Amino acid sequence: TGTQKKRFILQRLKKLGVQVIALNKEKNWAASYVNDWIIADTAKHDETIRAVGEYLKTHTVDGIVTFWEDDVLLTAKLCEKYHFVGIPYKVAERARNKLLFRQFCQEHDLPFPKYTSVSSESELNAIAKKITFPVVIKPAYGSSSAYVIKADTIEDLRDVYAYVNKNLSTRVESALKDGSTIIVEEYIDGNEVDIDILLQNGKIKFFSISDNLQTKEPFFLESGYSLPSSLPDQIQKGLIEMAELVLEKLGVMHGCIHFEAKSTDAGPVPLEVNLRLGGDEVYPAVKKVWKVDLIDEAINIACGRYIKIIEREEPAEYVASQSLTSDKPGILSKLFIPKKFDSDLNVDEFHFDKEVGDTVFTPPVAYDFLGWCMVSADNPIEARENLEEVLKQVSYEIVPFSPLSSVGKTARRSRFSSAALSQNFASGKARIEKIRLLDQKNQRRLHIGVACNTYSSAEGAVEAELTSVGKNIEQVLRERGYQTTFIDFNDLNQALEILKNGNVDLVFNVGERLNDSSLLEPHIASIFDAMQIPYTGSNPFTLGLCIDKIKVKKLLTFHNIPTARWDYAYDLSDEINPDLRYPLIVKPANTDNSIGITNDSVVVDRRQLEQQLEYVITSLKRPALVEEYLDGDEYDVSIIGSEEDDLQVLPLARTTFTDLPEGYWHICPFDAKFLDSELYKEKLHTQIPPKNVNQKLLKLITEIALDTYNILDCHDYGRVEIKLDKEDNPYILELNPNPSINKGNRVPTVAELVGMDYGDFLEEIIALAIKRYKNKPPYYHLQPSLG
Repeated sequence: TGTQKKRFILQRLKKLGVQVIALNKEKNWAASYVNDWIIADTAKHDETIRAVGEYLKTHTVDGIVTFWEDDVLLTAKLCEKYHFVGIPYKVAERARNKLLFRQFCQEHDLPFPKYTSVSSESELNAIAKKITFPVVIKPAYGSSSAYVIKADTIEDLRDVYAYVNKNLSTRVESALKDGSTIIVEEYIDGNEVDIDILLQNGKIKFFSISDNLQTKEPFFLESGYSLPSSLPDQIQKGLIEMAELVLEKLGVMHGCIHFEAKSTDAGPVPLEVNLRLGGDEVYPAVKKVWKVDLIDEAINIACGRYIKIIEREEPAEYVASQSLTSDKPGILSKLFIPKKFDSDLNVDEFHFDKEVGDTVFTPPVAYDFLGWCMVSADNPIEARENLEEVLKQVSYEIVPFSPLSSVGKTARRSRFSSAALSQNFASGKARIEKIRLLDQKNQRRLHIGVACNTYSSAEGAVEAELTSVGKNIEQVLRERGYQTTFIDFNDLNQALEILKNGNVDLVFNVGERLNDSSLLEPHIASIFDAMQIPYTGSNPFTLGLCIDKIKVKKLLTFHNIPTARWDYAYDLSDEINPDLRYPLIVKPANTDNSIGITNDSVVVDRRQLEQQLEYVITSLKRPALVEEYLDGDEYDVSIIGSEEDDLQVLPLARTTFTDLPEGYWHICPFDAKFLDSELYKEKLHTQIPPKNVNQKLLKLITEIALDTYNILDCHDYGRVEIKLDKEDNPYILELNPNPSINKGNRVPTVAELVGMDYGDFLEEIIALAIKRYKNKPPYYHLQPSLG
């Protein structure tokens, strides 16, 4: 079936009354156009041929055809095996493989550029002596210009070859499943054309020559098209004669052929012979200009129905089309397409395949086309003018992301799976050598110190949580065979003594207070660094930065990460930006665990704002962060890992507030988290994972959370909190680089959904920490992320 971009073909077949049997790996979007299915993996030719054979034992089939480049070779095999009209496999292979095609042209006295295959970088110097620059490097089995790159110098060639050789992937171009041979050939200067041909019994029954606009080099991105060709008749005659000769010598007898060529000063040169209908604008353009339906005729040829030579008269109209692309990678953030174009512009086709929020990649990472547009007119000049006017009426904006950004690079197999990235390591040193040399399957031989805070049962809910998390971690690790030592940072002298003399190999750091102050939390990690003891979790800089919500807001704003509009005050005399729109929420700018946040934190006028500022600054003795209130759902995004090789965004958790009674703002205050408020227990609803939520929204939430995690240089695990506004636009609230990971807490709970019980989760954190300390210089983990 191909992708949904091929829907127009199946729609046409259904309109013709053709009984369609689809050969595909699975039933899909095409079901409403298909009469029957043969389910087989078309990438496995032998399996597929057997499946078709079984079907033919009980069903009658009149012909086999493909409109999809990936299945040209399979179609040839099927036609040959079961004696249908088509192209023999050896002929199809010769045309499909660009290296074999070049060799064929050379052997049969047909025009060809100088060429060679390349299998290693060591061959490039010899190639440079044999072929004059500029050259083009391309995969033998590619299509859609994927991995086709121009190189002007030997240095360019080395860089381009290294890139193509390393990154050649069917994820970028599915047609590469047929092979990964790389060729280098001479760059041919000239006018590029497409020749669309109907061939039956070796005779050309119809042809159409179109002009391709100059491709965007060095990646040869297709940019536009016009039909009929404006080349002189004599040049067009030479082109079709050359194409006919090539097809005759190849042995192509039947089919709808998309032939690519160049008209040069030395004459016409064949580039590629595609044994299927041309893509995108080819079908509607030929139908518009010549009144010939290439789908109809391709079916007639495949079914052995004789077609007459189609005499071309004057073109009915002239068409011009253009591909819509982006010069920079990023996220499609804005898009305007008129609901209806002016009728006098004669817009025949307009396709925009991206939506706001979609990622757009550019070569060499990927080859994304946003869409394409085709217009018509009574003459070529007017057609081009119409096209330019249409494109003026369409506007879109791509918000760029840097190569370090995670936006657009994650994918979830399901709501319950983690979103994974790939590549690279990071680390540290010292008695770190033991960690460096440790075989990970032997990590249970480590002596683990559990850094925590211990409080008496008489103290508050937060203190009870801080006490139990360390005790539970120690117990579970002991049950799994680790030697453990509890390190209570409420007794600093004893903690230092244990670290100095206790032979601890690695510290599992869940300490949150020093001298009973959360502001000193980062210094616990600093102690481990000063004593050269490996530890889990983030470094002191990240822990300290994330306590200061004002600095975090400044940093995220600099990186264009969405946060609610905001201001801050260190003193009651500080003026709050009057442009902020009420309601506003006033928070202590450097507390954790939602301390200081109540239902009264949301204010609706100047008087309430001043009262709340006085409470935070005077009573709590904290600076105040003031943000515009967001009343949508709240998401917790739990992340484990440190670098692309091991990052996982765990299943999301969504909190909804719609059942809260009137007078209660849509926030999670301190009493909802720690005071067991019956009202919040009953009226706040958490979904793990979220239900009935737009997948693109979840993807965007995942990716801005991951960028936040990376920008703030979080290590091993963390939790990003995100709030939506009325329009479901996501905004970062904060990153907690040391969230509670007690049994039943949010992060371990969502980890269970990807198959990690509590003990597995703790061991994964240890493994991630070990990984960070391997093969890197001392204190490497204290540097900002270098990508």
